[in-house]
Amino acid sequence: MNPSTSAKTKADSNVVSNCTDQLGENVFPDKNYKQIQPEKKDVSGLTCECGVFGAIACGEWPTQIDIGQVVCLGLVALQHRGQESAGIVTSTGKTSKNFNVHKGMGMINNLFNDDTMKKLKGNLGIGHNRYSTSAASEMVNCQPFVVHTAHGALAIAHNGELVNCESLRKEVLERGVGLSTHSDSELIAQSLCCAPLDISEHDGPNWPARIRHFMTLAPLSYSLVVMHKDKIYAVRDTYGNRPLCIGKIVPIGLRAGKPDVAPAEGYVVSSESCGFLSIGARYVRELEPGEIVEFTRNGFRTVDIVERPDYKRMAFCIFEYVYFARADSIFEGQMVYSARLQCGRQLARESPLDADIVSSVPESGTAAAHGFARESNLPFAEVLCKNRYVGRTFIQPSTRLRQLGVAKKFGALAENVEGKRIVLIDDSIVRGNTIGPIIKLLRDAGAKEVHIRIASPPLLYPCYMGINIPTREELIANKLNPEQLAKHVGADSLAYLSVEGLVKAVQVNKAQCNPSKSGYCTACLTGDYPGGLPEDLSW
Repeated sequence: MNPSTSAKTKADSNVVSNCTDQLGENVFPDKNYKQIQPEKKDVSGLTCECGVFGAIACGEWPTQIDIGQVVCLGLVALQHRGQESAGIVTSTGKTSKNFNVHKGMGMINNLFNDDTMKKLKGNLGIGHNRYSTSAASEMVNCQPFVVHTAHGALAIAHNGELVNCESLRKEVLERGVGLSTHSDSELIAQSLCCAPLDISEHDGPNWPARIRHFMTLAPLSYSLVVMHKDKIYAVRDTYGNRPLCIGKIVPIGLRAGKPDVAPAEGYVVSSESCGFLSIGARYVRELEPGEIVEFTRNGFRTVDIVERPDYKRMAFCIFEYVYFARADSIFEGQMVYSARLQCGRQLARESPLDADIVSSVPESGTAAAHGFARESNLPFAEVLCKNRYVGRTFIQPSTRLRQLGVAKKFGALAENVEGKRIVLIDDSIVRGNTIGPIIKLLRDAGAKEVHIRIASPPLLYPCYMGINIPTREELIANKLNPEQLAKHVGADSLAYLSVEGLVKAVQVNKAQCNPSKSGYCTACLTGDYPGGLPEDLSW
């Protein structure tokens, strides 16, 4: 979340306080947090992706692994998934009363320093990077959320957006639970605190049963990490819409090919695998859709799998391949980079042309550009120099800032451009505000022709499941066809990858699996929402 103008960019580290609601659930671990009135959710507005991470040490506790640092480095690797706020919660695993908490507005390197990390000691912990989704960009909505239940402190971090949040909110409120924010994450936490009437809890809370109950009420969209005392639960929604994977912390110096036989020093769970090597972990596997995995000091195990209806297919967000994920992450047994390479190859088959060079809008378009170049037997050459200290224009809040952002973000490599017929590959076009200034930049540098090829289909519909795609009115593909858009932005031609081509491309190198356990959400491209529109949902 973004802070209010008076909010500090650095939060204080705090343990869970005793501020409770009617059921004894603590919503605000930091009594200095500013409480705000819940905002009305705009289901047609833009939503965004986040990153979740968890780590737990194996063997004897206290561990020699600095779990706080592991979680922090994991969040650094996931920084591309959220840049508004971040937080880390750690536990020694000895008591259910207190957690160590530090969270606030801003980037990881601004929030966590040496003094902060000293206060985040523990044997297990979870963390979160956030873009605002259904709730306002405010300090009060920073994650992980910590609630104080009758059974001790519970921490939760969430990636995604609950499509049926209004019905779930109504159910939680009817059970006497007070909600202090409009965040889906708080709603999930409070829902887990409400024990289903049909489960037995004589020996303490049955968290897997509570999680299962929540999942039956809210089929999508989420990946969760939930921490209670000495355990972490990782949860992926029944449609597999949001990514979540497991990594194994191995001894330092272990060769990459031997993680299976090495003793585990700990385990991590993450939205993406891209940060595993940097923290000494090795990729193990993805969570299955609907899977609940329990992590303890002894390892991990599947405690339940919640099935979706037989007539529903898996709906993994295909835009993770197109744009959101880091290129070195692994989904479905393949690296994202290789899937983007195949998108470029398929694009070249569908929309070939004669040109001098192929280039890209860096960096997410680069892999597809290499694929296009190889398939077309054309040389690849860089034509844009990127200022790496400027954020994504995709998430800027106004048209004017997005347009100004292009000038700040790119320069042209005139020696590679002058007199050339250029095929410029980009991963997607959203509002269409940035590609025009880029084309002008290349023409000013002497480009003879500029042909635009987009390595994804036209974006036509908003997303209700936690991805940053705006309203239909803002999406340029709803206003202009490719020929009109080419003229509008000053390109000599423009073509998109087809929906069928995109699905085909991301399946070329994927691991073989049961077809019933495979499928993609293409709602933003086709309008076919896996659970229907929010007002049409039956659950």
